[in-house]
Amino acid sequence: MRPFDYHRPADAAAAVRSVAGRPDAVFLGGGTNLVDHLKLGVARPALVVDVSGALPTGVEELGGGALRIGAGVSNSALAAHPRVREWFPVLSQALLSGASGQLRNMATTGGNPLQRTRCVYFQDVTTPCNKREPGSGCSAVGGWTRNHAILGASEHCIAVHPSDMAVALAALGAHVRVLGPAGERTIPFVGLHRLPGDEPERDTVLEHGELITAIDLPGEPIARRSAYRKVRDRASYAFALVSVAAAVDVRDGVVADARIAFGGVAHAPWRAYRAEEALRGAPATEAGFRAAADAELAAARPAGGLDGGNAFKIPLLRRTLAATLRGLTGKDTP
Repeated sequence: MRPFDYHRPADAAAAVRSVAGRPDAVFLGGGTNLVDHLKLGVARPALVVDVSGALPTGVEELGGGALRIGAGVSNSALAAHPRVREWFPVLSQALLSGASGQLRNMATTGGNPLQRTRCVYFQDVTTPCNKREPGSGCSAVGGWTRNHAILGASEHCIAVHPSDMAVALAALGAHVRVLGPAGERTIPFVGLHRLPGDEPERDTVLEHGELITAIDLPGEPIARRSAYRKVRDRASYAFALVSVAAAVDVRDGVVADARIAFGGVAHAPWRAYRAEEALRGAPATEAGFRAAADAELAAARPAGGLDGGNAFKIPLLRRTLAATLRGLTGKDTP
């Protein structure tokens, strides 16, 4: 590990000043992602600013069923919070499907959505990677692509975002509260992450020195009938091959409204607007669920590679969405 300076400010404003003034500085929350990258040599900051004691750690009811989650709330505490479990079950389920109990005790609400890709080429500093070293090339293209993107990728990067929590927040229409050198601002969660384009090194729209201080969940009744389903290679401590966060409102056998997001398929949590539109006003049937998946996946571009590629994600995601919606609508038999 390379040497670096360490600073632990008393509050968020002081943390922002510390990082904003140093282009080689980074924030440290729970450290479940950054510490790995320090060990691997992926991250090489000269200054680490520890915000673990500078961020709010409470969950506040805003009225009308809305919640404000402090960025310092641990993933374990958030998953177990009674209001989250009752009003936003998809979020609790997504959190519990990620990592391990020990890691969830450390990982934070503000840090989890900002974790970087687990692409093996990104984490191997001996290989070219446009995300790690812009302009060096993408080793994943034509390489080992089983876990890579089928939606929104570019010739410069085909990596996927690894967070389960972020998929649920995208489906719920959350908003991110940010403090930066220019003051406070609020960002729709679906606008926080970027697709790679020709700047894959930029994961989000955050500017250097901007710090997430809280995440707001809107109080929409549809969120109470929601679920998260994750398909992975083993039962725990594995990232999603594909995942689905869904909330649905069914009346008299017809889908009145739906909120859907996909994980494991894109550089960002993927809000499935086409699938939502296909579902609204349609019968809540297996055929309708699969047609909604096909509407979203029409734009999918699987990657070939040394391992046979990832085209399998298309039928897998179709089945996963249908299974999630069957469970939410009481139609467990396909």
